[in-house]
Formats: sequence, C-alpha cells, structure tokens
Amino acid sequence: MLFYSFFKTLVGQQVTVELKNDLAITGLLVSVDQFLNIKLDNIKVVEESRYPHMMAVKNCFIRGSVVRYVQLPAASVDTALLQDAARRERQQQPAGRK
Repeated sequence: MLFYSFFKTLVGQQVTVELKNDLAITGLLVSVDQFLNIKLDNIKVVEESRYPHMMAVKNCFIRGSVVRYVQLPAASVDTALLQDAARRERQQQPAGRK
C-alpha cells in the first residue's frame, strides 16, 4: 500500500514509465490503482523510431505487472516522508512477517 499511496500523490505530474519490453512512455499521470495499473495522458514514446505505431496514441493504460521502472520528477519526491511511511508500515507488520 505504500507505493499506491505514494503514486496517488503524483497524479497530475509528468512521469516516464519503462515497460519490461524496453518501451519507455512519458506522459501526465492521470490515475493509479491498488494493482499499480497506470493511466497516462498526452504520451510521448522515448524512442519513436523503434515504435512508430505509437506516435498516433495520445493516452494509454498500463497494466502494473508489465512496468519495470517509473521515473519521477526529483522535486516531487519527499524522501523523508517516504522513509517515515516505510518505517510505520514495517512496525505494523505482525512479528512473523519480518
């Protein structure tokens, strides 16, 4: 739930999503769900020469299981808040799951 909550705070920001098939898509983050499925608007493909069929696509839905990386704007990442949230989540886990 930590990543889901974090990505919800990034709605409306420009992100780059790299897929497991090496396709990298940059766009405006519209929504994210609990499975980390991602919706992007105003997309641009990083290597248009390799994926010319993607030039006509303006928005997309990306299934969470095919995402390799999500690149975020550095200014939008509050590392202290993330560390604190991770610490709290760790403390809430039952003793057997550490």
